[in-house]
Amino acid sequence: MTPGARLQAVIELLDQVWAGRQPADQLADAYFKKRRYAGSSDRRGIQTTLYDILRRRARLDWWIKRSGLAISATPRTRIIANMALTDKSSPDDTSALFSGANHCPDSLSELEHELAESLYGRPLNHADMPRPIALEYPDWMDASLSALWGDRLELEISALNQMAPVDIRVNTLKTTPETAKHELAQQFIETETTPLSPLGLRLTSKARLGGTQAFRDGLVEVQDEGSQILALICGAQPEMLVVDYCAGAGGKTLALAAAMGENGKIKGQLYACDVSQTRINRMGPRLKRAGATAVRQKVLSGKGDTWLQKAKASADRVLVDAPCTGTGAWRRDPQAKWRFTPDQLEDMLKLQQSILADAALLVKPGGRLIYATCSLLQEENEQQFIAFLKEHSNFAPLPIDQVWSETIGGPPPPAGPCLRLSPASTGTDGFFCTVLERTS
Repeated sequence: MTPGARLQAVIELLDQVWAGRQPADQLADAYFKKRRYAGSSDRRGIQTTLYDILRRRARLDWWIKRSGLAISATPRTRIIANMALTDKSSPDDTSALFSGANHCPDSLSELEHELAESLYGRPLNHADMPRPIALEYPDWMDASLSALWGDRLELEISALNQMAPVDIRVNTLKTTPETAKHELAQQFIETETTPLSPLGLRLTSKARLGGTQAFRDGLVEVQDEGSQILALICGAQPEMLVVDYCAGAGGKTLALAAAMGENGKIKGQLYACDVSQTRINRMGPRLKRAGATAVRQKVLSGKGDTWLQKAKASADRVLVDAPCTGTGAWRRDPQAKWRFTPDQLEDMLKLQQSILADAALLVKPGGRLIYATCSLLQEENEQQFIAFLKEHSNFAPLPIDQVWSETIGGPPPPAGPCLRLSPASTGTDGFFCTVLERTS
């Protein structure tokens, strides 16, 4: 593909990203499946530019507005601005790529050419930018993020704007970390042990893991180290009854299945629950590949669900990885930060409260309810479990250092009554977790 054709591909992908709710990586995968002619260097170049634009959206839009031209922020104008501000591309060089020939973008309009001239040679960052613009987050989150991090705000948000590593979890139903590492090396994929998760390996360079025999045989699963930690914190063991209440795509379900395994088989009862039949169906191939077909899948219909009524007070562990704003996963889905509004956050908080109250009914005395999100906002985390405890006096929080020592060993990396992970502090995606024990 020519450089101009790559730019056109980025424009098409940006149109799709900003038109819907699918993460950019999923859209890119689907895009390239239909375009087998795109080589590895083409894919890499297109994805790099795509994520650069997504991670710089607020600053690019600020400059487009500051140009004073009657021109809107679109995929084309953001690319033009990025080329001028970041790549230092001259207006003539930009025009040459926007030629309209051989699958290149249409030629620049008069206003677009003026934009390229106006921004050429300027820096991407500017002292006049408000903090949310300079750090690339919605201004309505400023109060929440400032209260959470204080002086560490710039450090933490900057880390969220970096590219995330590829972490994989070794499936102990089928192999050991040492054997999996060796198998991947045989397929020319080098890894290093993750610092926190005893089951994690981190790719040291880019690789197509899905095509390896180790992946096809279910020896490994792609899973961020932070997500692995949440599954380990549950303390699931053989012979327990464990419920993954918001199972989604099934990543943590698979990790729980491995924790409950003996001699390659799940011992006990493990339920993967979700309100979406589609998500439950998608989990099937992953369970089969991992050798976790004994997992029982349940589609929940709400408070009156028959199974929920029957299973009351029976579970040793209930994991609630609640739906949330996903602020902790901005490294992987930069567009997610612009999807939510304050009103939508309020709706999300009500949903989380409802889910947590329903899931609590499943926990037996002495059992544990694990509430987790991939959010950084205290509204979705500390404030939620504090509100839950006010209404549920039969639950008490367990110190996270105690739980970490029991389940993983040693002290937890961040201090505090709850577990908070972030790219800047632990090198993982952002996660929150609290462990509540039913006392009566």
